[in-house]
Amino acid sequence: MEMNQDLITKILFIQKNEITEFYVYSYLARVSKEENNSKILQKIGDDELSHYHYWKNVTGEEVKPNRLKVFFYNFIARLFGITFSIKLMEKGEQKAEAFYSEIEKQIPEARKILMEEQSHENSLINLINEEKLNYAGSIVLGLNDALIELTGALTGLTFAIQNSKIIALAGLITGIAASFSMAASNYLSEKAKDESKKSIKSAIYTGVAYLITVFLLVMPYLILPTALLALPFTIVIALLIILVFNFYISVAKEFSFKDRFMEMVMINLIVIIITISIGTLVRKVFGIEL
Repeated sequence: MEMNQDLITKILFIQKNEITEFYVYSYLARVSKEENNSKILQKIGDDELSHYHYWKNVTGEEVKPNRLKVFFYNFIARLFGITFSIKLMEKGEQKAEAFYSEIEKQIPEARKILMEEQSHENSLINLINEEKLNYAGSIVLGLNDALIELTGALTGLTFAIQNSKIIALAGLITGIAASFSMAASNYLSEKAKDESKKSIKSAIYTGVAYLITVFLLVMPYLILPTALLALPFTIVIALLIILVFNFYISVAKEFSFKDRFMEMVMINLIVIIITISIGTLVRKVFGIEL
């Protein structure tokens, strides 16, 4: 088959993409602790290698993987989990898919490879069983409750007391106590549905998510000199937590990022506005000066 330079360049891009994904999947298969997950990942990796060899026969050239991408997705997998890493990688392949569409006129096999790859990989990826995702609901519970409860409490205390150290102390005591309460409630709720050890793990995920959120939100009050200066930073941290977690869930669980993000932001802003009013009212009515 006669090929022009533009077509060769596009095929070489796809070829490089296939060998890069082979290295990513193969590495994840080796480090995965779950035997079933390891087999699935290796199967996907073998498919990528097979596609690479097909394109190598077309171009007659060897192509090296993108080592930076391999390192990046492996690092992301260790940080956020295998499912998040590979779904993020697959989401970033729009350019490769566009090239497949462009070259299928000259190489009809390209469309078949693309369709097989998409349907096969998606079905295999959905078979991956990862603990972090199984307990995503528990993490959401801890995050949501901590964000709403503590952001509201810190905002109200800021306008009522305006002493950063006292507010930080009150926030930590309230937050730590609430995290244990939330974990216990989640444990009892899960145990009522399931007598297995899942209820304990679920409670731990909820409690830890709550505690981490508490410390992040209180941190500005421990570092900055005034409460009114610390409050904007706490609100920004709350928004960043919402942003990062919703991005994670939207990729890993394939939910709508925009809808979930805006919903959580609006709830927190409403709580902040209400607690500002309550804090100011309490300060004026009771004449609290600390």
